[in-house]
Amino acid sequence: MTNSSPWRATVLTLFPEMFPGPLGVSLAGRALASGLWQLEARDIRASATDRHRSVDDTPAGGGPGMVLRADVLAAAIDAAEIGQDPSKERPRLLMSPRGRPLTQARVMELAQGPGPLIVCGRFEGIDQRVIDARGLEEVSIGDYVLSGGEIAALALIDACVRLLPGVMGKEASGTEESFSGGLLEYPQYTRPQLFEGVPIPEILTSGDHAKVASWRRAQSEALTEARRPDLWAQIPPKPPNRPRRQKTPKNKTDG
Repeated sequence: MTNSSPWRATVLTLFPEMFPGPLGVSLAGRALASGLWQLEARDIRASATDRHRSVDDTPAGGGPGMVLRADVLAAAIDAAEIGQDPSKERPRLLMSPRGRPLTQARVMELAQGPGPLIVCGRFEGIDQRVIDARGLEEVSIGDYVLSGGEIAALALIDACVRLLPGVMGKEASGTEESFSGGLLEYPQYTRPQLFEGVPIPEILTSGDHAKVASWRRAQSEALTEARRPDLWAQIPPKPPNRPRRQKTPKNKTDG
């Protein structure tokens, strides 16, 4: 990724008016306005071929709801890729509750690339054939179901944009947050020194940076173990403290 080719997110949706939404304010909004990244929201209905601009149909085999058609969505994906540099192949994501959970590690990978093409599903889902034919990577932001993929796409894009060079004021802030090192973030404090009878932990005002770092690490470990045992199980165990080897005294020989 270079300055001449900023990170770019292309979103395929039935509701392009939902974008940029919250991405148009604060850090992401300022970065968007200054050209640090680009956003394109494309209406899937533009690829419909009938006069009613139909994009869905009843599920094969019966059942409730409607399913997004493979031919319409495939045409929308192909249209969005026209003019793309083939040497900079973009990941194609489908926001889906059955997808792999989005992790900070995956966010970092996406932020370091050219930017993804994101499909936002609606109704009961989309035809499996277009998922397979266009190589869509299914991504989930949690074990729950939303009305569509737009909110999930907003969350994914925001997570990526804040990691782009020049977006956050202090680069180190991105490396000390939850999940960046496999652990949840430690508790944060600021003024006033005393709030409703509770002071800032004394060690944080000690000026001893080594002790502060050690305290923060211990807090992150304790929080992760208590709240996210699944993450804690992936942290390599600390090597056991080994006692120093004692020097063996040389045997004295009778002279």
